[in-house]
Amino acid sequence: MDTPLQQLQDPLLQEHQVELWIKREDLLHPEISGNKWRKLKYNLQQAKRLQHHTLLTFGGAYSNHIAATAAAGKTFGFKTIGIIRGEEHLPLNPTLRFATSCSMQLQYVSREKYRKKDDAAFLQELSEQYSQPFVLPEGGTNSLAVKGCTEIVQDIAIDYDYVCCASGTGGTVAGIVAGLAGEKQVLAFPALRGGDFLQEDIQQLVYTYCGHTYHNWRLIADYHFGGYAKVKPELLAFMQAFHKQHHIPLEPVYTGKMLYGLFELIRKGYFPKGSRIVAIHTGGLQGNAGFKERLGVEV
Repeated sequence: MDTPLQQLQDPLLQEHQVELWIKREDLLHPEISGNKWRKLKYNLQQAKRLQHHTLLTFGGAYSNHIAATAAAGKTFGFKTIGIIRGEEHLPLNPTLRFATSCSMQLQYVSREKYRKKDDAAFLQELSEQYSQPFVLPEGGTNSLAVKGCTEIVQDIAIDYDYVCCASGTGGTVAGIVAGLAGEKQVLAFPALRGGDFLQEDIQQLVYTYCGHTYHNWRLIADYHFGGYAKVKPELLAFMQAFHKQHHIPLEPVYTGKMLYGLFELIRKGYFPKGSRIVAIHTGGLQGNAGFKERLGVEV
């Protein structure tokens, strides 16, 4: 389960005398990659222990979590149900085509109804409809997911000062913070506009998991590029240049934004000279096919 660390060689890093290493979580599994594998690992074990045969979860039409859950179901012998936000659009986009190729059953719900995804009555309705499935929350974030994500930092074989990671629902960052137990510094880059709300969410996830509150982390909320799944030409240009120079593919929802922001912080002198930074590549590359289809550009 160890994933490689790849050190970047870049004039900007040399100029500011910092080291940057990429932890290639995207290489964990060809279809259940990055933080999705980490989040699903202990949830799948729990579903097996409780003798559930079906996984039910929630997501948007381009959701990495939907794709990963579908692949995990196919790989480990679960039926899968995806509750998809919004109306059906045909032909299906690449993410949902992949999910259905893994035999995931899709149910589309209105955005209004989707907002009830955490309501007990709605969950009971779904539970009765689908014969008591094992329910995974949107993005896969719960305490079992946090447990899985603690393992991201457990196999970093070098000494370092900072860990940087993109954040959607906060589960991956919570796992990293809990796994470090107050050591190092953690920078979380929200993919959503107004991502400051994650401060409380991440803190609560950490406390629920391990009963501790840590203060060695902060949010860097300035690099959302207009909001979740929003892109701008400068982000795409950065990703293309990064791929060409370092031979590491990125995606524009999470890791692309995080690395863009990280390079900006380095340019501004945020990190002391001699700092060693590890950036977590959380995968999600399956979404690039959908962006190419929507935008007509390679990402």
